[in-house]
Amino acid sequence: MITEKAAKVLESHKLCDHCLGRLFAGLGKGTNEERGKAVRFVLNMERSAEGLPPVEAPETCELCGNVFERIPELAGRMEEAAAGVEFETFLVGSRFPEEVRENEKALWEEFDIGTAESINREFNRELGKAFGRATGKDTAKNPDVVFIVEPYSGRIELQINPIYVYGRYRKLVRGIPQTPLPDFDESVASIICRAFSRASGGKCVFKGAGREDVDVRMLGNGRPFIVEVKRPKKRKLDLDAVKGEINASGKVEVLNLRFVSPKEAEEVLTRNHRKEYLALVLVEEGVTPEEAEDVARKLKGLEIHQRTPWRVRKARADKVRVRRVHEAEARWLDGKYFELRLVTDGGLYIKELISGDKGRTKPSVSDLLGKPAWCERLDVMNILDDNSENSLKNTTGTEKAP
Repeated sequence: MITEKAAKVLESHKLCDHCLGRLFAGLGKGTNEERGKAVRFVLNMERSAEGLPPVEAPETCELCGNVFERIPELAGRMEEAAAGVEFETFLVGSRFPEEVRENEKALWEEFDIGTAESINREFNRELGKAFGRATGKDTAKNPDVVFIVEPYSGRIELQINPIYVYGRYRKLVRGIPQTPLPDFDESVASIICRAFSRASGGKCVFKGAGREDVDVRMLGNGRPFIVEVKRPKKRKLDLDAVKGEINASGKVEVLNLRFVSPKEAEEVLTRNHRKEYLALVLVEEGVTPEEAEDVARKLKGLEIHQRTPWRVRKARADKVRVRRVHEAEARWLDGKYFELRLVTDGGLYIKELISGDKGRTKPSVSDLLGKPAWCERLDVMNILDDNSENSLKNTTGTEKAP
């Protein structure tokens, strides 16, 4: 019987209605406080019938110290902690002293109670309900903010969860890196993050799906990227306004900005992409239209074995990567230049595909021509997703030879 067990507990422990009701949380419906009052009421009816005095709620609960009475005050402190932070959803967590949690477990063991709920769980729920009533905000599994409350000290720690924005960027000029580097005043990342930080009041972290060299433009449909904004004070960003600020730089343009979940952000960054390139090839010893076309014909469908390029050997693991050229077309320009349009697996170094990198890339354009060739200029024309058309037709961005 519930009342029999409650009577034994209350003989030796002075518990408030919250802590009494929490012992039987797995039984019936309602709040623990309501359950505790009901158990105490029925128990006292039985005691009255037996001529025994009632067991009243103590002035101070020996287990929780009447901490539940502090909920209105703590809800107010949470509002103060979140002042100036834009959010719609929240969760509450709490840090109770180890002594309180150990005393609670000892009580469960002493009376063989298997229906109890932890004090943290009840406190978080009741404080969350009070805060929700006061602010009109809702709880959620993946909330905008998390409040960590120390119930006795009143300390509130506010964790603001990041927001994630997907987009694609075009790098319209040569001479700027994707991410900050010494000796460069700005980068693709700094131009993009400056606008996001200004709009959100948070710290922006830029993550690109691959990268291009400093001297390479990113054109066409743009390179996918994710912006993670940490501790944003504003979450409802006007993405069109952010886009306008970035595009006004004249150096970087962004497309298709939209909010995404952390899982979607991870998928964007780990997805394999094919890439379309336009390379201006220089052959000092001279090249004919037939030779240029023959190179493209041989490249199409070719498997390339590429050891980590000499120029990035200190930043990349030294290993041989196997990549494929899926499509290739050549356009002869004059006696020393031709354009080479390629669709390749991601991760294939195009400059080295052309030069051969002193034998580290096999085969190369130099190998196929039988004479040295160099990449004079390179543009990434498109990043092709799995559902993209891997065709070289109707692409734009051709430049004349210098």
